[in-house]
Amino acid sequence: MTTIKYLVTADEIREMEGLHKSHFLNSNAVRSNKSLGDLAGITGFGIHIIEVQSGHETTELHVHHHEDECVYVLSGSATATIGDEKFAINAGDFIGYRKGGLAHSIVNTGTEPLRCIVVGERLPHDVVDYPNVNKRLFRNAGLKPNLADHQDIVEPVMGAKK
Repeated sequence: MTTIKYLVTADEIREMEGLHKSHFLNSNAVRSNKSLGDLAGITGFGIHIIEVQSGHETTELHVHHHEDECVYVLSGSATATIGDEKFAINAGDFIGYRKGGLAHSIVNTGTEPLRCIVVGERLPHDVVDYPNVNKRLFRNAGLKPNLADHQDIVEPVMGAKK
């Protein structure tokens, strides 16, 4: 019999090893990820505690067209890229990335590990642009994600109205 876990204690979180991973488009985007939402059976959004070592990025610069996401900095210091601007961020800072907004990423520019809470929607579909590498990811429920070069994406010509 499976029991749904509603409470994840501070001790359990502290003892979690976390999943160590890098971004599929950015080998410098290396982080440890503790997925709290998955432990509690939450499916509509992800909530993670991530840790990024000095000099590493959280992800590849990207923008979601259908999903909101946000970051709350627990400890450390970093530089957030949002669109064409760079911002120094520190413990206690919050960043809200709205769907269809500006491309974003964070690099740990401090000397200590950067620890953040990252929250994002988990819709059945999304489109994600990666402007620095000219790629677009298409994700649809039940299908494998598709990655395309921006130059290969064309707008279809729809049939004429009768």
